[in-house]
Amino acid sequence: MESELPDIYCPFPQRTNPHVARTRAHLDDWTRSTGLVHRDSARERFEQADFGAFVGMVYPTANAENLDLVADWFVWLFLVDDQLDDGHLGRSPDRVRDVVALMRAVVEGAVTGPLPKEELPAAVVALTDLWERTTPNAAAHWLRRFAWHLITYLTTATTWEAGNRADGVVPSEEAYITKRRHTGAIHVCMDLIEIVAGIEAPESIHNDPRFIVALEASCNVVCWANDVYSYEKEQVLGEIHNLVHLVRHHRGYGKQQALDHVCAEIATETDRFLQAESELIAAYPLLSGMLVPYLDGMRSWMRGNLDWSRQTPRYNPADVSQYKEPQQYLEPTVLGLRQN
Repeated sequence: MESELPDIYCPFPQRTNPHVARTRAHLDDWTRSTGLVHRDSARERFEQADFGAFVGMVYPTANAENLDLVADWFVWLFLVDDQLDDGHLGRSPDRVRDVVALMRAVVEGAVTGPLPKEELPAAVVALTDLWERTTPNAAAHWLRRFAWHLITYLTTATTWEAGNRADGVVPSEEAYITKRRHTGAIHVCMDLIEIVAGIEAPESIHNDPRFIVALEASCNVVCWANDVYSYEKEQVLGEIHNLVHLVRHHRGYGKQQALDHVCAEIATETDRFLQAESELIAAYPLLSGMLVPYLDGMRSWMRGNLDWSRQTPRYNPADVSQYKEPQQYLEPTVLGLRQN
C-alpha cells in the first residue's frame, strides 16, 4: 500500500515576495552567463523546480536586488548539491576535495585577479561573482560566520557524506542530525536573513543559548521537512543521508511509521523554536527591532520551505523515475570534473 505524507505542523502564515517574476528572469540570465545551466535537459529541470518561487517564499520581505542575490545563492547551492548527491562525484571524497579547494580559495581570498572563465569550473565562476556581491558591506563578524558556514558545508559536511558513501557507512541518527544542518547549507541561508533584513545581530545574541536553540530548531525543521519530501527521490538514487531512511534503518520502522515519526519530531522542533523565540523577545526588549525580523526570517524559512516542497516537481513521487539517469540533468561543467 502506498504511504501517505503526514501533515507537517507549521503555525506560520503563507507569504510570498512581490518581486518573484523579476527574479525568475534574473536567474535565467545569471545561470546562463555563469555557465551553471546550459544543456536543454538541465535547463528544463531547472525551470520546473522554480527556484524563483522558492526564494520568494522563504525571503518574502526582501527587496528586488536582495531577492536576486539570495536566489543566486540558492541556485548555486542546489546545483552543487545535486552534483555531490546525485552524481558519481559524491562517491569520491578525493575528487570532492579537489574542487572544494578551488571554492575555498575564493572564500578565503586566495584567488587574486580574474582567471579566464574557461579555466574554472562554472561553480567557481559563479561563487566568485556571489562573493563579490555579498561581502562589500558586510560586518566583519557576520562575514567570518558566513565564510565558516560556507566552508563547513563545502568541506567537512560534503566529504563526510562522500566518505560514508564510499565506505558503505550508515551514520547514526544523532550524527546525521548534527551534520545535516551543514550538509543542507541551511546555516548559510539563515545567515542571509541579516543581509535581506538589513540588520546586524551582535555576537552576544548569536552566543545566547536561547538564540542558539531557536536557530538550531528552525534549521532542523527545514532540513527534516526536506528529508520527508525528498525521501522517494533519494530512495531511487540509493541515498542513505535522509532522516526517514535512517529511522527505518536503525529502528526497524516501516515506511509510514518512519514518516510519521519524523513529522512528529518536526512538530517538536517547531514548538522548541516558539518557546525560544518568546524567551528571546522577553529577554531583549531593546533589541526587538533586530530580533523580531531575524526570528521572522526563521519563520519564513520553515513555512516557505514547506510550501515549495509540496508543489515542486523536484520531489514529485509520481516522477521519481527522472532521477534514475542523473546524467540527463547534471552539468559536468558545474564542477569541472569528469563524472564517469
